[in-house]
Amino acid sequence: IEDRHAGAGQRDLLALPGTGMSILEISHRSKVFEGIIQAAEANLRKLLSIPEDYHVLFLQGGALLQFDMVPMNLLRGSGKPAEYVVTGSWAKKAMDEAATQGQVHAAWDGAGCNYNRVPLPDELRLDPNAAYVYICSNETIQGIQYPAIPVLADLPLVCDSSSDLLCRPVDIRRFAVLFACAQKNAGPAGVTIVIIRKDIAARSPKDLPSMLNYRVMAEGKSLFNTPPTFAVYMVKLVTDWLINKVGGLEAMHQQNMAKARLLYDVIDKCGGFYAGHADRDSRSIMNVTFRLPNDALENQFLKEAKQRGLHELKGHRSVGGCRASIYNAMPLEGVQLLRDFMLEFYEKAK
Repeated sequence: IEDRHAGAGQRDLLALPGTGMSILEISHRSKVFEGIIQAAEANLRKLLSIPEDYHVLFLQGGALLQFDMVPMNLLRGSGKPAEYVVTGSWAKKAMDEAATQGQVHAAWDGAGCNYNRVPLPDELRLDPNAAYVYICSNETIQGIQYPAIPVLADLPLVCDSSSDLLCRPVDIRRFAVLFACAQKNAGPAGVTIVIIRKDIAARSPKDLPSMLNYRVMAEGKSLFNTPPTFAVYMVKLVTDWLINKVGGLEAMHQQNMAKARLLYDVIDKCGGFYAGHADRDSRSIMNVTFRLPNDALENQFLKEAKQRGLHELKGHRSVGGCRASIYNAMPLEGVQLLRDFMLEFYEKAK
């Protein structure tokens, strides 16, 4: 935890060095906070190689608000449909929200395969005149992830990267808009990172309420209203850690791959006792989802895991099963403990 700058966050909650005030009470208009938010943006630009023709915005409302802001700014009044690639619960929720603002179409819907994989390129049915194409890069509930960002014709690509932003390098130029609520890999809940191409933000309709308008928020440099100062500060600290301690996103990706491999190896070697939800080519390195042979064993597994200090392994209420979320901050040692417990439980139950 100390390596992840928790010490600085704890200290500065009481008083930032040289200010005599908590990060929670400084003015968002102050020079001190201006330096913090600029440093957070600079770190993100460095880690993700964000070009100058993109805005980096720190907004509020989480990914759910982006489900509405995206179609409000890019779809409403365009006279075009939006294409949604429905790979799981969150892409489905985003498409349903977008339908309140205009015409939407499912370019592919994985419901028929129980959302256990991402689509093959030739399975997509895209309108070449669409306002945009929307994907969710990692579905936390089903535990599936695009192994690489797909090529989706010459259309603006919008991506919900809430659960895998900063877990690996990505080519930002592939996206018109990429957004992520911070609470998985980037910081605490309360701030949402939106990376948006400047020409896309400039198209935002003038009749949108200011707080829902990308152009207005970009012109205000994320300070149109009072931002969540502590959450932004923690993004700055987390990205400091990624740059200075981890060594960047390629190094972080290698760590994440190693952690995920420990658990998938157990799933693959235990003869179906642990049934992974995701197809092998679509497995998430952030959320490892699996089931046991029956509910009784599953409940016993969760009970004994908790006794070992392995918490929050119950799957999402909508799908059940088990889910190990192994985001950036989860150390390798924690995943090793789960791996060892899974093997021990299998040997005892088989």
